[in-house]
Amino acid sequence: MTQSLRSEDRPGSRPHPTLPGYYGRAEQRRGFVRDLFNHTAPDYERVERLLALGSGPWYRRRALTRAGLVSGMQVLDVAMGTGLVAREAARLAGGPGQVIGLDPSIGMLAEARRALALQAILGRAEQLPVRADAFDFLSMGYALRHVADLDSTFREYFRVLKPGGRVCLLEITRPRGRLALLLLRLYMKGVVPTVARLVTRHRETARLMEYYWDTIAACVPPETILAALARAGFADVQRHTELGIFSAYTGVKPL
Repeated sequence: MTQSLRSEDRPGSRPHPTLPGYYGRAEQRRGFVRDLFNHTAPDYERVERLLALGSGPWYRRRALTRAGLVSGMQVLDVAMGTGLVAREAARLAGGPGQVIGLDPSIGMLAEARRALALQAILGRAEQLPVRADAFDFLSMGYALRHVADLDSTFREYFRVLKPGGRVCLLEITRPRGRLALLLLRLYMKGVVPTVARLVTRHRETARLMEYYWDTIAACVPPETILAALARAGFADVQRHTELGIFSAYTGVKPL
């Protein structure tokens, strides 16, 4: 009997292939990632601030502004984590009441709620528990590599945005030059986990940083992400880069 492949089973729809050093099968990834972020949530922001490679508040604000976020917009921040992007989105949009944060990790949501007075809900990018045509702007910071399926994720983003709504996805991209790739690998795979072991309370935090790099190294190229955004229906799809490492993917839902 002929059976069509689910989107999550098609290699082209996944942000990266299965990483057997962390989980055995593709269907185990969601639970692995959720548990890893739950365990490391109390340490996450400390490590990010120490070793952000320049991707601090100023970069997030600039990327969101460039993507079209202005005061008065209703914002959905997907994979909010501890709220690093949501915090800057709230400043630009007019306050915490303009932003809803969403994350699949209850540990990350708990950390975000300690620092931010905004609505936060438990949920996954691939199945957003919000109504259609509800938001003017959707952001996602450095978490695209952790979704199961680019196509279903971007279809959901398209669904929940109002006509004319904008999407902005921040990511760290594997550099194309061999020397730059080597240096970034040494930093992310060596320096970052070592510092994490020294300054954090949970041993899983160093493992998270190692996993972080391995997902960067294995991630599909930017062209694949841009094509998936276009397939979902977004127009004016673009990628803006900083230092050859930081990528901001943007698009607009047509009117």
